[in-house]
Amino acid sequence: MTKIDTSRPETVLPTPSHTVGPFYGHALPFPGGGDIAPVGHPDTIALQGYVLDGEGKPLPDAFVELWGPDPDGDLPQVDGSMRRDPAGGGFLGRNGVEFTGWGRIQTDVNGHWTARTLRPGARGQSAPYLSVCVFARGLLVHLFTRIYLPGDDAALAADPLLSQLPEARRDTLIARADGDGTYRFDIRLQGEGETVFLEFR
Repeated sequence: MTKIDTSRPETVLPTPSHTVGPFYGHALPFPGGGDIAPVGHPDTIALQGYVLDGEGKPLPDAFVELWGPDPDGDLPQVDGSMRRDPAGGGFLGRNGVEFTGWGRIQTDVNGHWTARTLRPGARGQSAPYLSVCVFARGLLVHLFTRIYLPGDDAALAADPLLSQLPEARRDTLIARADGDGTYRFDIRLQGEGETVFLEFR
């Protein structure tokens, strides 16, 4: 049996009584949560990034939820992201055909998240974007933000939300293209380079 020296704080692992919750690792993750796009769809894009705290350290126990329209800008009206077996209650996963527009991704031990979804189409006067909700340790109220994709500078400049922000703050909402339909979007919860978060009333 390994004996732990409890006289020094650095040798004792944190427990729920030492850590500000809530904790999201139990019951909320589901297999394939980031596989939002139907397999083989030609408009599939990959998004990936890190959730970072105020010191720039990655959070290994955060959730990122994504909602987005389809490539025509229409909001999906289908169910099926979290189908369950009616007999045994087990998780069946997505049906692989319908696009629900929603996904939930847990960060890994390095604070990294990744998702496959469809490139969103424009809605109204806004440039195309994905809605994001962030859940993390120490956040008693979840945070809302957006992911805009680069490429159409005129649409981004005319977007009603982005046009109100200083350029440095605006850049925290625009993903970086990494090539081959892959985009990087880091979420900084506070501190220098903090992501712009939105308030809903």
